[in-house]
Amino acid sequence: MPSKNLREEELEEARAIQSVMLPAESLRAGAVMISHEFQPVAAVGGDFLDYFELTDGSVGLYLGDVSGKGLPAALYAALAVGTLRGVHKTGTSPHDVLATLNRRLMIRGMPRRHTAIQYAVFNPHSHELQIASAGMPGPLHLSASGCRKLNLCGIPPGLFAGANYEMLALRLLAGDSVLFCTDGISDAFSRKEEQFGIEWLQER
Repeated sequence: MPSKNLREEELEEARAIQSVMLPAESLRAGAVMISHEFQPVAAVGGDFLDYFELTDGSVGLYLGDVSGKGLPAALYAALAVGTLRGVHKTGTSPHDVLATLNRRLMIRGMPRRHTAIQYAVFNPHSHELQIASAGMPGPLHLSASGCRKLNLCGIPPGLFAGANYEMLALRLLAGDSVLFCTDGISDAFSRKEEQFGIEWLQER
């Protein structure tokens, strides 16, 4: 059985590896800015994200959440990110990226483990945002007319062969924001033991 000190050293190294997979800073592309906040509940967790500029000038981003917590979830998150990086910067449409990820995770997936994910591409010239989702809450679109949840559905990649993913497109106006989040927020509980839910987040 590994000693407590050895386990702490392994967790510390896992945290360091996980931090390398996260963006080092916010991304500004023209009038668009993307930033993030990452705070795992456990020492390490299964959430992952990235944002980047594509060769055509568009901006891409993805946000994922592996089932479970701790080191096993973090390891599967590393597998999902490594699998994604072969396709996510090619300019492929978001729903096709998720379909490709699903095919690859069906080959390399693990029993009792899956990842929910959203993938989006923003064109700074047309101001169009394209989003595909697979098992994630929201996202929320904040504009002058209020805050609305964008309803997208899709089966988490790695569960069923041949899964298809719908794509939503919307045009963002100056001052608009889009909030992507994992269920770590919506599934959290208040001090009164009441689950927040996506509606609570929407009202804020």
